Amino acid sequence: MTIERVNPPSLHATPGYHHVTKVRADSLVMLAGQCPLLTSGELAEGGLAGQTDQVIQNILLALDAAGAGPADVVRTVIYVASPVREELSAVWTQLNESPLAPAFTSASTLLGVAQLGFPGQLVEIDVTAAL
Repeated sequence: MTIERVNPPSLHATPGYHHVTKVRADSLVMLAGQCPLLTSGELAEGGLAGQTDQVIQNILLALDAAGAGPADVVRTVIYVASPVREELSAVWTQLNESPLAPAFTSASTLLGVAQLGFPGQLVEIDVTAAL
């Protein structure tokens, strides 16, 4: 498996992700959107930061179950239920300071959305990895 991450010189500089992620792999791993739910099915406490921590833990567990790790991630889409740009930036910073950080060097998208699937849910991340 090879992963090539590129920022073409004709495109703007990024805050850590790459514009293009090219993959040659035997298999792809697509996680369901990972939510801030505990094993019990209850929503993690601690507001946006606490929910983001739980999503990070859930992604790490799901990747491990697939035999993958953060460095194998080739695409992420991060959904934050907020119109406040500073809250989106805070999530991006938290993700990039976590054990999951290598996942966000690939092609990544960060979106503010009106709402997510569970009542009170503030963050969800969609992940694709290559093996």
